[in-house]
Amino acid sequence: MWDHEIRAMASTHAIITASVFMATVLPAVLVPGFSVYGAHLLWIYSVSGAVTAVSVTVFWLLGVTPPTKKHTLGYKLSRLVRSCLYFFLSCLFFHAVVVLYGAPLIEFALETFSLAVLLTSLTTLRCLCVLGPNVQAWIRVFSRHGAMSVWDTCLQITVAFTLIGAWLGAFPIPLDWDRPWQVWPVSCSLGAMIGFLTGLVAAPAWIHYHRKQLTYKCK
Repeated sequence: MWDHEIRAMASTHAIITASVFMATVLPAVLVPGFSVYGAHLLWIYSVSGAVTAVSVTVFWLLGVTPPTKKHTLGYKLSRLVRSCLYFFLSCLFFHAVVVLYGAPLIEFALETFSLAVLLTSLTTLRCLCVLGPNVQAWIRVFSRHGAMSVWDTCLQITVAFTLIGAWLGAFPIPLDWDRPWQVWPVSCSLGAMIGFLTGLVAAPAWIHYHRKQLTYKCK
């Protein structure tokens, strides 16, 4: 029943995964001395930009984003402005949450905000692409039995994997190993990216395996 959506989802995730790979490889080719550890902020913004651009383009081409009821230019610009505002507010939200979890408030503020940008690009951006700037729809999707489509289920899985990956990435930081990936926020951003990529694989696989049991009701 959901084979078409699952194939489209798998193709979309493959393209996004390729964009992450290219955003990692191209700086290594173009920037002398680049490394994920040594120039970590550059890597964060390279990957965030690639995921943002590719996700917006692919989801728009697939028509996953909910259609607008109004087709006036002013209404579309309003949605765009609200989406950009939500993206920025999400960056501030993640920054605050990371600080509350123990990140330095003043020292490494740029690094902390860069991690927040990455988390927003991997989570909030997908909410904007799939659900639009509709906070009520976001709350509905992440509530119990709130998914109304395979894309909603995919959103639940990828966001959960990303946040869990970022959280698990914080565990090695206080260990006295003196490794370059223990510098803030390398392990957290790598954990988030690994969780995100794992979610991209796990979501269509889980949905395909449980497709006969999936039932969605309009609410």
